[in-house]
Amino acid sequence: MPKQISKAEKVQDIINILEDLYPTVPVPLDHKDPYTLLVAVLLSAQCTDIRVNQVTPALFELADNPGDMAQQKVEDIKAIIRPCGLSPRKSKAIYDLSHILLDKHDGIVPADMELLEELPGVGHKTASVVMSQAFGVPAFPVDTHIHRLIWRWKLSTGKNVVQTEKDCKRLFPEALWNKLHLQIIFFGREYCPARGHDAHSCPICSKYGRAELLK
Repeated sequence: MPKQISKAEKVQDIINILEDLYPTVPVPLDHKDPYTLLVAVLLSAQCTDIRVNQVTPALFELADNPGDMAQQKVEDIKAIIRPCGLSPRKSKAIYDLSHILLDKHDGIVPADMELLEELPGVGHKTASVVMSQAFGVPAFPVDTHIHRLIWRWKLSTGKNVVQTEKDCKRLFPEALWNKLHLQIIFFGREYCPARGHDAHSCPICSKYGRAELLK
């Protein structure tokens, strides 16, 4: 019989696999500071990072800080970001959060999870990305893609991203969170996609994937 390994050993092996494949991981969204990252992450909701990176140069040429963005018309913002989808809601959120940053935070993006989540269009996942990638504060942003992979690898039975995030934070060392969530994103795109996934050739699912994936 094959030797049974503990969950801790399995987690460490997964960490090692991801580290071997992705020793360095760039931030997927192009940005130059916390504000441009915040806007880019907001735009990435139900949109690919590639599409966001195609749209943000024109948007940031128009305005790349809260003061300039607050001077724009919502319609002008919407016209630029339309390819990202949900443009009426996203353009209003960008406009409104820019005003709030000016009125309440001296035009500076706060390095505080609760204050970020108070901003229009900024949910827990967006706030987590900004905290981890802009400010280096340990966070483990979980989107639907990471949620899917963590479930596939039998590391969580969470029915939603909230529970999966709790499980990830419990399983993985805090010092690795910021890099690890990016490694999982890159791994999912290359080896473990939502569609057309071959579990037998996947470096992690082939070892630890759920039985139904390997039939």
